[in-house]
Amino acid sequence: MSAARRARLAWAPLAGVALVLAAALLFFQFKTRSVDLAAYAGDLSLLSQIKQLDAHWELSAMKSRIGLNQTYDPLVDPVPALRALPQQLRMLAARPEMGAAQRAASIAAYQRALQAKIGLVESFKSHNAVLHNSVAFLPQAARDIGSGGARQRRAAALAFEILLATLIHQQGGSAAPAAAIEEALLRLARMRPRLAPDSAHSIDLFAMHVRTVLREHALVGALLERIVRAPTAQRVDAIGAAVGAGQARAVQQLQQYRFYLLLFAAALVALLLYATLRLVLSHATIRRGNEALQHANDHLESRVKLRTAELAEAQQRLIEAARKAGMAEVATNVLHNVGNVLNSVCVSAGLVSQQLRHSRGAGLDQAVALIQAQGAGLGAFLEHDARGRCLPAYLASLAGAIGAERRTLLEELGSMVRWLEHVKEIVATQQSYAGASCLVELCRPAELIGEAIGMSAAALAHAQVALDTDFEELPAALLDRHRVLQILLNLLSNARQAMAAPPPPPQPGRVAIAVRLGAAGARALRIEVADHGTGIAAADLTRIFAHGFTTRKDGHGFGLHSCALAAREMGGRLSVHSAGPGCGATFTLVLPTDGQALPEEAST
Repeated sequence: MSAARRARLAWAPLAGVALVLAAALLFFQFKTRSVDLAAYAGDLSLLSQIKQLDAHWELSAMKSRIGLNQTYDPLVDPVPALRALPQQLRMLAARPEMGAAQRAASIAAYQRALQAKIGLVESFKSHNAVLHNSVAFLPQAARDIGSGGARQRRAAALAFEILLATLIHQQGGSAAPAAAIEEALLRLARMRPRLAPDSAHSIDLFAMHVRTVLREHALVGALLERIVRAPTAQRVDAIGAAVGAGQARAVQQLQQYRFYLLLFAAALVALLLYATLRLVLSHATIRRGNEALQHANDHLESRVKLRTAELAEAQQRLIEAARKAGMAEVATNVLHNVGNVLNSVCVSAGLVSQQLRHSRGAGLDQAVALIQAQGAGLGAFLEHDARGRCLPAYLASLAGAIGAERRTLLEELGSMVRWLEHVKEIVATQQSYAGASCLVELCRPAELIGEAIGMSAAALAHAQVALDTDFEELPAALLDRHRVLQILLNLLSNARQAMAAPPPPPQPGRVAIAVRLGAAGARALRIEVADHGTGIAAADLTRIFAHGFTTRKDGHGFGLHSCALAAREMGGRLSVHSAGPGCGATFTLVLPTDGQALPEEAST
C-alpha cells in the first residue's frame, strides 16, 4: 500500500467523525428552531376567547329566557367556533410528543361537555319557545272569555287574576304561587258549566295555556340551571393546564438542545484543531511524496509506450475472438434452423417409408403370378374359377389403393421438396447478410402462416397435437417470407415439444395460432402461438430469449434467441407470456406490414 493511500485512509475516520459532529449540530439547531415558544401566548389567548364565547353563550340563554333576545341566533352562532377553536392550539399541535395523551384527553373531555351543553341548549330553545308562545297567548285567551253576564264577568275577573299570577310566576317562580294558580284554575273550571258554550271553550283553552306555562316554566328553569352548571369552562381550564405543561416541557427540551448544541460545537472545534495539527505534521510526508511522484514521472513515458503496445496486442486478440464467436453464433443459428426443418423432413421420410412397407402393391405381384400360372386356360379360369371371377374386382380395388398411395407419397415428397428449399433459403439468407439485411416481398399473412402450418403438420400429427386457427381477413403485407417462416417453425416446434415434455398436460395436446392487426393498426401484424404445455416460470420469462438459455434437458438455447434477433431485424418484436409452470405459454410476434420498423409502444 502506498504512503498516499495510507495517508488517505488515516484521514477517513477523522472525516467521518467531523461529518457526524456536523450532522449532530444541524440536527440540534433544527430542534431548537422547532420549539415555538411564541405559540404559548397565542394558545392562552385562544383559550381565553373560548371561555368568553362560552360565558356569552350562557348570557344569551338567560336573555332568551326573559325575552330580551327575539331570535335564537345568539344560541347557535358560537357553536362552530367553540367546536373548532380547541383544535387550533399551535404549541401542542406542533409538538405532539409534549403531553399528547393529556391534550387528547382534555380536548375530548371538553368536546363531550360541549356536546352535552349543546343538547341542553337545543332542549332549552324548544321549551322556551313553547313557554313564550303560551305566555303571549294568555291575554287574548282571557279576553275571549267575555263579560256579557254576571257569571261571565266573574269568570273573566278570575281569569285575569290567574293571568296576573301566571305572569308573576313566569318572571320569578316558586312552588306556592303555582299551587295557588292551580287552585284558581279549579274554581274557574267549576264555573264553566254555567257559562255559554263559547265562553266554556275559551276557559278550556285559557286553562290549557296556563298549565303549559307552569310546566314549561319549571322545565326551562331547570334546563337553564343545568346550562349554567355545564363544566365547559372547567374543561377549558384543563386544556390550559395541558398547554402549560407542554410549555414547561418545551422550555426544558429547548434548554437540553442548546446544551447539546454547545457540547457538539466544542467537540467539532477540538476536532478541527486536531486536524490542523495533523496537517502541519504531515507537510514533510507530502513533500517526500511529491519527490517520489516526480521520480515516477521521469520514467512514465517509456512505461506508457510499453502498456500501449500490450493493449494493442490484447485488442487484436479480442477482435479475433469476437470474430470467431460471431461466426460460431451464425453457424449455430443456421444449424438450429436447418435442424427444425430437417426434423419435419425426417418425419415425412418416416411416413413415406412406413407407407411403402405397408403398401398394397405387393398384392399386384401375387395377382400377376396367378394370371401367368393359368397360361392358355386364363379365359376358363376367369369364367369358371371362383378366384378368377373375383380377380377383376380385386385388380380394380388394388388400382384405386395404389393410386391413393401414390398421391399420398407425392404430397409427402412435395412437402420434403418445400422444406429442402427452405433449408436452401436459410443458408442463402445467412450468405446475404453481407449485403441486404432484410429481403421483403408482398405476402398474404394467412397464406404464409398456412405454409408454416403445412410444413409442421406432419410433426404435429405424429405428436398427436391438434391445431386451432383464428385468422382475420388481412390484406397483403411487405414481409421477409423466409425469416417469418423460420420464426413460426421454431414457435410451432417449441409448442409441440412443450406438450410432449413430462408431466403430460391434463388434456390432449392443442396449439392455437391467431392472426390479427396489432396495436399500431394497419401498420402492425400480430401473430400469437399459444399452447397449454409445461409453461414457463416467472424467473425464466426475463431470460427466455437469451443466447444459450433453455428449459429443456436436450435443448441448446439457440432457437428463441435467433427468432428474437430475426424479429428485431425485421423491425418488430417477439414476446412471451405465461402464468407459470403447467399453465402453458403464449408467444406473440408483432411485425410491420410496410417494411418500416415499428415504434417501441406499437411492437410490444
